[in-house]
Amino acid sequence: MSSRFTHNIPLKKLRFILVIFLITSINYGQTTTYNQFWNEIQFNRTINEKWSTELNLGAAYSSTESSSNIFQQNIQRSARVWGHYYLSPRWKLSSFIAYNYNKDVPEIGQFKSPEVRFALQGIYYFHKTGYTLSTRMRMELRHMRSEDGTYDNVLRYRQQVKYLKPINSKVLREGVVYAIASDELFFKSGTKVTGLSFFDRNRLNIGAGYLFTDDIQVELTYANEYLPRDEGNQIVNAASLTVTFNNLFKNLNKKLLHKTEAANED
Repeated sequence: MSSRFTHNIPLKKLRFILVIFLITSINYGQTTTYNQFWNEIQFNRTINEKWSTELNLGAAYSSTESSSNIFQQNIQRSARVWGHYYLSPRWKLSSFIAYNYNKDVPEIGQFKSPEVRFALQGIYYFHKTGYTLSTRMRMELRHMRSEDGTYDNVLRYRQQVKYLKPINSKVLREGVVYAIASDELFFKSGTKVTGLSFFDRNRLNIGAGYLFTDDIQVELTYANEYLPRDEGNQIVNAASLTVTFNNLFKNLNKKLLHKTEAANED
């Protein structure tokens, strides 16, 4: 830097610029990016007009710091059982218990961390002509094993806003493509497993879905997560595939029963 240039800038301002540049460089250098693939199969069953149940089976894969392969490691397998109560056309209240087999999850560390998770959730729907806007509130209790073999309890609160719009119809039904976008903020208590920061992450999702029938649908989305961590910030870019079956076994039983009755009539 020439002396003529430095003389034209006040010394305090020059120091400030250098400090900002240094902080920015450090933050950028401490940020690690991972590419991941998440997939989940959902089975929903209607009990009556007010109640339904749900089973989720999922798996997650990730690249590593030494490999960009999105399927380099199977970092998580999960199973989750839900109970849903439809309080009104606008309110849906839910609870679940889940088991997550975490292994080499980048945000946790390179060790096995089995987890039992319990949650209470409420979703409020703003039904509009041509689209649906919803806000989801979820409180989770995560019972997780740390690296030294002890278990920690982590409380985590999640707040999501979601937008859903059918593309080729005004309502969701068979043959309809729909767009989805959401943003979710996570806040947590501090523990050895997940770090001491209060702000856990921000998750942005954008993608689309398609209803093969009224009871079978698929969603493909892109997720971007920002995770501030004690050892360095993380960014996750993930492709997410979700397949949903509504009343699968009930519908199969109906079809088998119908075929049996038709065969008997013949």
